[in-house]
Amino acid sequence: MHPNPNFRKTNPAAAIAFARARSFGILTASTEGAPLLAHIPFLLDEGGTEAQLHLARSNPIARICTEAPLPVTLAVSGPDGYVSPDWYGIDDQVPTWNYVAVHLTGLLHPLPADALPRMLAAQSAAFEEYIPGKAPWTMDKMTAETTDRFMRMILPFRLQVTDLHSTFKLNQNKPDAVRQRAARHVQDGFGMELEQLSDLMCAPPQDG
Repeated sequence: MHPNPNFRKTNPAAAIAFARARSFGILTASTEGAPLLAHIPFLLDEGGTEAQLHLARSNPIARICTEAPLPVTLAVSGPDGYVSPDWYGIDDQVPTWNYVAVHLTGLLHPLPADALPRMLAAQSAAFEEYIPGKAPWTMDKMTAETTDRFMRMILPFRLQVTDLHSTFKLNQNKPDAVRQRAARHVQDGFGMELEQLSDLMCAPPQDG
């Protein structure tokens, strides 16, 4: 997380809501060598206390989380973009990069195989809701053979969230007029999801 406390005061409820809406992140686990990482979809409950997820059976994290809970962090990234000093409209500024990130830390618990069908059905139902104009896909559209093969390839897990940290780096250290002036230019710059970043800069989430 960014060391500047101005960017780490977001209300926890806003950070949880952001992570729930994002539903995709990087699961990380420490090892004796380099950390293990897995890019995964997940479902986070409303209170931000538990996430349901699955991993490929061959995933290194799945291989080491077979019996005892495993300490992990799930990093959820949001929009990000470069901010030019010229956009502030005031002198003597430096370039920076604005971004949103939420870290969910806790214990990863392996679940029994019979938890998998219900979890996958809940995930697909949640994600299909975001697609307008079509009937939702459901698992009963797969043949029994495909379903059986699919189920053998993945394993279900539950992340028990014990700690939450977030960074909403949106130029909160600048006067409102200066921050909003830069926000109007962000969409002309370089980064990802710049329209959403601009909106967040104009109205940063409330402090916790």
